[in-house]
Amino acid sequence: MNETDNDRPLSKLGKIADSPDKLSGIFSELHHSKFEIFSYRNAAAILAGSFPEQHKQITTILDQFEISKEMIRKPGGSKGLIAKYVDTLFDDSWIETRLSADLVVKLSDAKKKDKILNEYVREGFLDSHRIDFVNDKVALDLEWNSKDQTYDRDLYAFSAFYDAGAIDVGVILTRGSSLDSSFFRCLGKVLKADGTEGREDVYKKFGASTTWMGKLLYRLDAGRNGGCPVLAIGIKPSCVTD
Repeated sequence: MNETDNDRPLSKLGKIADSPDKLSGIFSELHHSKFEIFSYRNAAAILAGSFPEQHKQITTILDQFEISKEMIRKPGGSKGLIAKYVDTLFDDSWIETRLSADLVVKLSDAKKKDKILNEYVREGFLDSHRIDFVNDKVALDLEWNSKDQTYDRDLYAFSAFYDAGAIDVGVILTRGSSLDSSFFRCLGKVLKADGTEGREDVYKKFGASTTWMGKLLYRLDAGRNGGCPVLAIGIKPSCVTD
């Protein structure tokens, strides 16, 4: 993976994120050893302060989160092994959710506000992408190895849900910057569905234009989440087992 993203050094990304001090007491040393964590617009404080039950569930999941090298090496298909694994970590209170809304438009007399000149409904005014997991007003999406433009779709969905008052905070769990080409080169070849070794190198599946923390932070620094507070959590190599 290149050390730059969109011509910006990786070390300079996340500069408008909340101060790391604001994560103190919200995430443990274990969490920081396993994940890169960036909070935008006080997302971490909102999650912990306003939604303590959801915060507890998420941190418990982070405590136990681990993926194997075999899961990384095997083909993904329509839904990869890592996405299927993450599905098992959330209970039924976390629901895949889609937002749709109609817009009621009223035109009134400027001098006689109670006099309606025209009124109509724009059906389908909002029709957003689905969010993987929503519980109360907390949303969470997993992005493991998709095209990096997927982040734009996720952040648009978070912004639409937030503007509609459906969520107060969004979380994206994704591949951390240290899960890079050097790490993936050590995994050798991809595995076929039957578990035998294929011909393609694993690292070739995880290019710089796929979903990883650098591509997400670039978008968050640019404000593509709108007003929605977003917590970005990147998976580190310490989450990967043999």
